Amino acid sequence: QVQLVESGGGLVQAGDSLRLSCAASGQAFSTYAMGWWRQAPGRDLELVAACNWNGGDTHYAESLKGRFIISRDNTKNTVSLQMNSLKSEDTAVYYCAADRCSNYGTKLDDYDYWGQGTQVTVSS
Repeated sequence: QVQLVESGGGLVQAGDSLRLSCAASGQAFSTYAMGWWRQAPGRDLELVAACNWNGGDTHYAESLKGRFIISRDNTKNTVSLQMNSLKSEDTAVYYCAADRCSNYGTKLDDYDYWGQGTQVTVSS
């Protein structure tokens, strides 16, 4: 069992940067793939970024490549999402999720544990 708690959301202006963090409990964290998802108002959950168990293999939504960076620190049981050059369309609730497989999945059902989400609002 893994519990996930996100932090770092807030209100920023377009062009700003923001770093989200997710703290995980449980010894199994270092064996799990991790992902960041987001849900904008009226839209489905979208996979933003994912990484494998050691962060050596990463995946990004095509539209976000070059602006967002996922990283993890298994010694601290944390995974982060660095978001740069934010746009109004990045406004959403961002969720941290854990996949019990070592290699990340890209489907919603691949993820077994979810945080409560953190709101990111980008004003234009």
